[in-house]
Amino acid sequence: MRLLVVEDEKKVAGFIKRGLQEEGYAVDVASDGKTGLAMALDRVHDLILLDIHLPGMNGILVLQELRRRQVGTPVLLLTVRATIEDKVIGLDAGADDYLTKPFSFQELLARARALLRRRSETKSTVLQVADLTLDPLQRLVHRGAEKIDLTSKEFALLDYLMRNTGRVVTRTMIAEHVWDYDFDSMTNVIDVYVNYLRKKIDAGREIKLIHTVRGVGYTLKTE
Repeated sequence: MRLLVVEDEKKVAGFIKRGLQEEGYAVDVASDGKTGLAMALDRVHDLILLDIHLPGMNGILVLQELRRRQVGTPVLLLTVRATIEDKVIGLDAGADDYLTKPFSFQELLARARALLRRRSETKSTVLQVADLTLDPLQRLVHRGAEKIDLTSKEFALLDYLMRNTGRVVTRTMIAEHVWDYDFDSMTNVIDVYVNYLRKKIDAGREIKLIHTVRGVGYTLKTE
């Protein structure tokens, strides 16, 4: 899953980004409100962690604009202010949860997981293509009766391919959804991970599901 952190304090942003990446998330960072708004409008993120006090455009205005434009991505507000009135303003603006600074990373992670879980529950619970199944809530993958163990990045890549079954996805599209804005899609990292998946998903099986579309990208299909 891909998360957006909009936070102007570099140390705080770096701390959050490192921690989330260690948990297997792709993380983008914006240091001001206008940049954060532009990135959030791409609609590629599963969760936005949004500081209220931002230069250029404060977090409440960013949130109001996102909701005005029908962007339904869950938003976790971060702020040093913790009065009831402030929380009401944030929640009324469209926030899904609220976290007061200073906070422990474990609490932030728990709240993020809860929001992501709630978002996942609104989608199809289990993805299936042929005899391949992926459960995004329990993070389980099976090919037939065989349980397949994947790394966090392999799981994210397979999830994206399965949600686009039958559609050709380019390396740039994969990079934008599975990695982050700073990722260089011209490297061979994506090809390496696709090969990792092939070995775990397709090796030794009559029906191959992951296919290369030469010069374009990849597709997951049964034929």
